[in-house]
Amino acid sequence: MGSKIYVVISSASMAKEVLKDNDSILAYRDTPIAALVSSYGGSDIAWSPSNSEWRKLRKVLAHELLSKRSLESCYDLRREEIRKTIIEIYKLKISMPINFGEEVFVTILNVITGMLWGGTIQGEQRSRVDALEFRKVIVELNTLVGKPNVSDFFPVLRCFDIQGIERQATALSAWLDCKIDLVIDHKEKLKDKDQFQTCQSKENRKDFVQLLLELMEQEDDERQINSTQLKALFVDIVMAGTDATSTTIEWVMTEMMQHPEIMKRVQAELDQVVGINNMVEESHLSELQYLNAVLKETLRLHPAAPLLLPHSSSSPCQIGGYIIPNGVTVLCNAWSIHRDPEVWADPLKFHPERFSSNEDVKKFDYNGNNFIYIPFGSGRRICSGIPLAKRMLPYVLASLLHSFDWRLPKDAKLDLRETFGVALKKTTPLVVIPTPRLDNLELYT
Repeated sequence: MGSKIYVVISSASMAKEVLKDNDSILAYRDTPIAALVSSYGGSDIAWSPSNSEWRKLRKVLAHELLSKRSLESCYDLRREEIRKTIIEIYKLKISMPINFGEEVFVTILNVITGMLWGGTIQGEQRSRVDALEFRKVIVELNTLVGKPNVSDFFPVLRCFDIQGIERQATALSAWLDCKIDLVIDHKEKLKDKDQFQTCQSKENRKDFVQLLLELMEQEDDERQINSTQLKALFVDIVMAGTDATSTTIEWVMTEMMQHPEIMKRVQAELDQVVGINNMVEESHLSELQYLNAVLKETLRLHPAAPLLLPHSSSSPCQIGGYIIPNGVTVLCNAWSIHRDPEVWADPLKFHPERFSSNEDVKKFDYNGNNFIYIPFGSGRRICSGIPLAKRMLPYVLASLLHSFDWRLPKDAKLDLRETFGVALKKTTPLVVIPTPRLDNLELYT
């Protein structure tokens, strides 16, 4: 395409050669211009080359924010935000059509930003309007990253920005950068006054921005980060943690609208495990085998990143008997692999039972070791946010399905069309009507 060569991998056997056998050679990125802008020149985890700085950032993310201890310490925050959503739906939106994806996005954004900086900007709680503005910017940025750009195919034309993609991405990133500066300035002032706020948790742990600011002052090169890396990491977490998660949950609900018998079975499981007079807790999630099977089947048919992120070769290598020259971009088509009739029975059928047995649970995890199922990628460039996604996806889903029954508005037709890009979005938003299903109405207050 243009002056660049692209190789598309659409089988599990070839995916193994890319993501495992030649993992170190193909761990680099061919970063689109829009992604370079939004990631501060590729200073983040998603788009930076595979080097020592990338490994350091990944270690910071894994140890400081997404470790088991860190995630457990912020459980109260996740619980509180989900309860707020349930209460708000019950008090203001019961029996009314709501934009389901929008509702879920606001909830997840509140959780993510709460973990990042305590959920406050200059001491004031964010409003729903702020959250929806965040959503608009993040969705538009992700759309630009996935949009074919002449300047990417012909780098010599970049200075002309023929489609205006770089200009649009710069404006959106400037908006995000302004928000990040507000947070950092606020935390710096608190630091100067020795008044750091703590994450809402039993252990009163520091929020992520505080930890990153402390790492900026480290003298140890293996832990020290700079201000650009801090901002890039911030954007990574907000963009990936909110849009991809809310999109996946919207697809789950869409499939259950299409298959109401599956929703009834999930709710029956919730009644058995949680109880009709109790609220869902994260401790219940491991027992919700059928709900987790529904989630895995949704990620099979609707992977959040259908082509994963583009890999680039740092030196010549061989895939499937073909020589892949240096600098070639390799795309792994997870969407196609997940629908391959040679490895999946009835591949286009939504059939959660294919993931429900104990053997299947072990065989099809999210770690990318089975190359016929790679919703989060595989190898050294596998998605860094899996630990948080494994908690947030089933917890939000279980809470909403246990607290409410959901139906389409009268005469509404379900639209399962996909809009292809870096993220696999629904072409039209899912609009549904909630009604309370718990016996004890005090649980909604």
